[in-house]
Amino acid sequence: MKNHFLRIDKLLSGNGFGSRRDIKRLLHSCSLTINGAVCADAATRVDPLSDRIEIDGEPVVLREFHYLMLNKPSGVITSTRDPDHATVMDLLSPPWSRMELFSVGRLDVDTEGLILLTDDGPLGHRLTSPKTGVDKTYYVRLRDQLDDDLFEQYRRTFETGVSFKDGYQCLPARLARAPGGNGEVLLTIQEGKYHQVKKMFKAVGNEVAFLKRVSMGPLTLDPLLESGQWRELAENEIVALKNASACNGESENDR
Repeated sequence: MKNHFLRIDKLLSGNGFGSRRDIKRLLHSCSLTINGAVCADAATRVDPLSDRIEIDGEPVVLREFHYLMLNKPSGVITSTRDPDHATVMDLLSPPWSRMELFSVGRLDVDTEGLILLTDDGPLGHRLTSPKTGVDKTYYVRLRDQLDDDLFEQYRRTFETGVSFKDGYQCLPARLARAPGGNGEVLLTIQEGKYHQVKKMFKAVGNEVAFLKRVSMGPLTLDPLLESGQWRELAENEIVALKNASACNGESENDR
């Protein structure tokens, strides 16, 4: 992996240490050192992976990008800011709540489950692009039960690409039984149109009663996370996501 040199003020601000103005005040206080030398210049460039950065003698771990897994509850929107509704950012605590994170993909306000929050723009774009074919799997509880014949009918329809009334044809999707009753299924898609899962089942004459995203590519919702809880991704999870979304067969280890 190549070294990434970033301005110290941008790096500190991106890690939740305050605004650029706050960072300038911190630097002017001469309390920040880089590899043992006092830094007072906001434009100083550092490598967050190799440079030793300390504030008042205490080591500070800084990252270029941040990755959080969140179990979104119903009633919370995936926008990062909204004057009228609770957002996923409202569920975070400092310093993460002060970072410029965004949600990778969207979930409806009444949809629950896996949300990836990050400030890694290129990764977010690749994960949501149909060109990379990253799977998103949803647990769906339906209004109407599915006997074996009806389930097989749905499975074949989704496998070939269900069509909406407006003429749009979805990409092929996979349907599987979920543990539980005959009205519970797992649907895997590779795109994320507005209300897509709900529209897909409406197109075959059924209705979604409950919807929860359980995985995105190799990333599966942590069963230990209760609704509204979150955690940072482990390094192996980050690498797996980057490899799954890589274009032209390029893996994270090749970069």
